Amino acid sequence: MKHFISMQQLSGETINHILKEAESIRKSPITINKQLFAANLFFEPSTRTKMSFEVAQKKLGLEMLDLHTEASSLVKGESLYDTSKTFEAIGADVLIVRHPSDYWIDEIEEEGQLRIPVINAGSGKEEHPTQCMLDLLTMYQEFGNVKRRKVVIAGDIKHSRVARSNALALEKLGADVFLSAAPGFEDDSLHFPYITMDEAVEIADVVMLLRIQHERHIHKAETFDYLSLYGLTRERAAKMKKHAIIMHPAPINRGVEIDTKLVESKQSRIFKQMENGVYVRMAILMHVLKEWGIINENEINKRQALNII
Repeated sequence: MKHFISMQQLSGETINHILKEAESIRKSPITINKQLFAANLFFEPSTRTKMSFEVAQKKLGLEMLDLHTEASSLVKGESLYDTSKTFEAIGADVLIVRHPSDYWIDEIEEEGQLRIPVINAGSGKEEHPTQCMLDLLTMYQEFGNVKRRKVVIAGDIKHSRVARSNALALEKLGADVFLSAAPGFEDDSLHFPYITMDEAVEIADVVMLLRIQHERHIHKAETFDYLSLYGLTRERAAKMKKHAIIMHPAPINRGVEIDTKLVESKQSRIFKQMENGVYVRMAILMHVLKEWGIINENEINKRQALNII
């Protein structure tokens, strides 16, 4: 695996390996006994992804290099590739990139050759693989695996990189995937069946909600009556299976896609997802650094291997 860019590039075996590593790290923290630098190149606003990457890097003992776009040469017209090569040249060992373009990785790969790994922290509307991995870890902790589990992804499917990454990965792992969306929020490029929210709560083991992404709509989407028509109300949640869980990648539009009383309800795993994000991103960092030969087992503080998943 050259870079960690897309869930489509990962085999089921690799996904499970990283999930096992993340769960192992959660139970037995590790550090790297080598000075390494991680460059965080965030071209879009981020709270959970950026902060959990930073916590993951600190827990592993990595030094952080943060790009402040407004004070960088990007304002002078420097390309993403040249910015990436600059961080490589000054000593970065891994790049974490979030960018509004759907296909920013193409620019990096077409322009030349990076000699360090790149981790996709969000690409336009296309992919969000690290979010997908933490979502999978949350489901695995709940159910052991996702095979034959019914997962409904509901909300602004058309503009959601989370929906695409999760739907394709879940299908690969044997889950039954369904989508639910208000009219105009569907994504016809995804081949999964659409159902209503009333149908979703009856069948789902996992209800994964998505926010309306106003920043990606040409015209601001109307949210009047959205909750009652398309969202997870308390009345709908009461019809969920007892073992079913509620998930959301956040940020949350409380009172729009989900009733605010459900955000921290007994069935909600929303903040558990955020907690898992740190361990998953630690595991992904470890995975790419080992794959590229930047670290080896002798440079990792040892802990007993755990067979969790």
